[in-house]
Amino acid sequence: MARYFEGLSKGVPNGGMAQFQEEMRQQLETSMHAELEKLLDTATGVDKEVSKKDFDGFKKLFHRFLQVKGPSVDWPKIHRPPEDSIQPYDKIAALPLPDSLADSLNKLVVVKLNGGLGTSMGCKGPKSLISVRNENTFLDLTVQQIEHLNKKYNTDVPLVLMNSFNTDEDTKKILQKYTHHRVKIHTFNQSRYPRINKESLLPVATDIGMMGENADVWYPPGHGDIYASFYNSGLLDQLITEGKEYIFVSNIDNLGATVDLNILHHLVSQPNGKRCEFIMEVTDKTRADVKGGTLIQYDNKLRLLEIAQVPKAHVDEFKSVTKFKIFNTNNLWISLGAIKRLQEQNAMDMEIIVNPKTLDGGQNVIQLETAVGAAIKSFDNALGINVPRSRFLPVKTVSDLLLVMSNLYSLEAGSLTMSQKREFPTTPHVKLGSSFTKVQEYQTRFESIPDMLELDHLTVSGDVTFGKQVSLKGTVIIIANHGDRIDIPAGTILENKIVSGNLRILDH
Repeated sequence: MARYFEGLSKGVPNGGMAQFQEEMRQQLETSMHAELEKLLDTATGVDKEVSKKDFDGFKKLFHRFLQVKGPSVDWPKIHRPPEDSIQPYDKIAALPLPDSLADSLNKLVVVKLNGGLGTSMGCKGPKSLISVRNENTFLDLTVQQIEHLNKKYNTDVPLVLMNSFNTDEDTKKILQKYTHHRVKIHTFNQSRYPRINKESLLPVATDIGMMGENADVWYPPGHGDIYASFYNSGLLDQLITEGKEYIFVSNIDNLGATVDLNILHHLVSQPNGKRCEFIMEVTDKTRADVKGGTLIQYDNKLRLLEIAQVPKAHVDEFKSVTKFKIFNTNNLWISLGAIKRLQEQNAMDMEIIVNPKTLDGGQNVIQLETAVGAAIKSFDNALGINVPRSRFLPVKTVSDLLLVMSNLYSLEAGSLTMSQKREFPTTPHVKLGSSFTKVQEYQTRFESIPDMLELDHLTVSGDVTFGKQVSLKGTVIIIANHGDRIDIPAGTILENKIVSGNLRILDH
């Protein structure tokens, strides 16, 4: 924000700079409020009420955005977290579980972040409705996991989906199929905020609608919006009234994010005065995770540091796996009572992420977002738990999809676990080329998913297809040159091979 004012303040005497900047801030805020009122005037009924609540949240975010001066962190003040603030999972798991886990489970709500579309994998509609294993979607697997818990322990753990305006309608249609499952399912919607013109800092939208010219002028403001949206929906209060105390929040595309009974027991067994209000699951960073947010100690508080907050001069240091050894999995355990308290005190403190975008017509806009984990510093007795890598199994690309569909994993009660037949607990590195980007293309290129139990690394580029019962071992690189096509015949075993040109198989 400071750079915006610098461009406007040339020629202003130094003594008047602060006053000038304050006047500019006030003017921008007044203009923004006026434009939002105009947009509200185009809405009616329930739409108007919902939009008013959304805009109240946006005004607060915009106000904070205008106040930001320079980087959000002072690098010399960053310290490694104290030893006891990030507990090893083994230490938590070593504690004996009570004979009856039902009491603990009945205090829990599972919340899945369900605002994203499947566009990055070439699919229309909510990402949660993509089939990932045995025709089961992300949502199917989630329901199966919770239903299994409820049946096994005779409990009532509900599922809550935080939808966005992009996913709400399609998700609600599909929820009818779970009517007879032993899981209560609730939904609420993320806010809908206006994208703002990068130059004028005013909304691009001309009315409250989302059709035609207004199709891409709104956005869901990141998962940090969960606190306000959950509170505003009335669902937070309803769940507290029902005796629920904690939510377990995770991305719906992280297939490793299942309810962990050891972490839950650790939460509910703390003495009242030292109750932990927020647990962030972190895991050891590899070179593939260098951009992931990490936990630091800052102003005597545990805090999430994201790469967007890091000054350019320190980006390489942030990416180092020696200094910052862990990253945030976005599996979070949070006290419902604490969320209610912080919302009512207007004390939820999250850094603003400024996300620049270019609309289809070429217009440059920005959207203001927040991240759910960034609120960690607002909660009392917050804790990090260094969990096994198996609790972080996100499916972001078709390469990830190939891994979870393969025999590397076994599926039981909606949960994926690494096959005991694999000698090493690490997942192979898989990189599928642009011919595999879309799920539909990918499905036509595999007659069946290859045996990958002994695979370490797979790179595939170009026009390549796989027959049935192909086995991949060690390091396999398959490159079809432009104009070539490589068909891997059924039953082929490729072990430490490079396949290139027109099916020439060479020793690696």
